[in-house]
Amino acid sequence: MAPSEHRPTRSEQAAGRSARIGFGLFWIYVALYGGFIGLVLFAPALLSARPLGGVNLAIASGLGLIVAALLLAVVYMVACRIVEGADTASRD
Repeated sequence: MAPSEHRPTRSEQAAGRSARIGFGLFWIYVALYGGFIGLVLFAPALLSARPLGGVNLAIASGLGLIVAALLLAVVYMVACRIVEGADTASRD
């Protein structure tokens, strides 16, 4: 192996996989947020509807975005543990 070649370690490979997972989940959230902003820009009357027991759709969808962010964080945590676990198992 030439001195200029760098072969990534298993932990660096796992970190790279975790970063790709996080980046994918980030784009999912960007799409959700973009949809919300699209509703605000192009259909504001729709957001004033009150289908959920008096709570307007703007508040409900805003809370939905917060819940989605928390769920995506849990998905990221689980996915990273799976990647790390697979990395640890391949070392043994």
